[in-house]
Amino acid sequence: MTKSEKVEFVIKTLEQLYPNPPIPLDHKDPYTLLIAVLLSAQSTDARVNTITPLLFEKADNPYDMIKLTVDQIREIIKPVGLSPMKSKGIYGLSKILVEQYNGLVPESFEALEALPAVGHKTASVVMAQAFGVPAFPVDTHIHRLMYRWGLSTGKNVVQTERDAKRLFPKEKWNRLHLQIIFYGREYSPARGWNLANDIITSTVGRAEFRK
Repeated sequence: MTKSEKVEFVIKTLEQLYPNPPIPLDHKDPYTLLIAVLLSAQSTDARVNTITPLLFEKADNPYDMIKLTVDQIREIIKPVGLSPMKSKGIYGLSKILVEQYNGLVPESFEALEALPAVGHKTASVVMAQAFGVPAFPVDTHIHRLMYRWGLSTGKNVVQTERDAKRLFPKEKWNRLHLQIIFYGREYSPARGWNLANDIITSTVGRAEFRK
């Protein structure tokens, strides 16, 4: 199977399984999505979705967020982990949004990645899902599956993102990265993986994953 045939099979299968993949993190606008994605680092979407309603009840915009102290934010978000860094980041980026962007989330990778605690992946999710700009955020599921499917060397997420963007059509990136995440969770997890249920890996995967 050539790489282009693999890509075609992956796209076709994911379109059948997840024709309209939802955004896993609950949010109502670019700001609440930005905060939710920031909180999701080294945590699960399910856990983040239990905490964001508590945080957004007190502050769902940067103006209200900076009325809270870093310690108050930290106390609310503790269950998602890394709360010291995340609470400082949330307060710091909210202050910048108020002072420099009239309370709005900027629509550029450069501006987003300049915000406290906002890395490339977080910026990519916001650009893709809040503003519709083509991006391919790579999480652990995508990194794992691109390697299992023989579509990337899997050495690091930077390389995986580069390979994904090179192989998949740009107009499909924003939906495709969600589809791969859902597929990874349901059919090709890191633990408790059953190859018999994993049609994509069993069809296009590297030899060591098709045994």
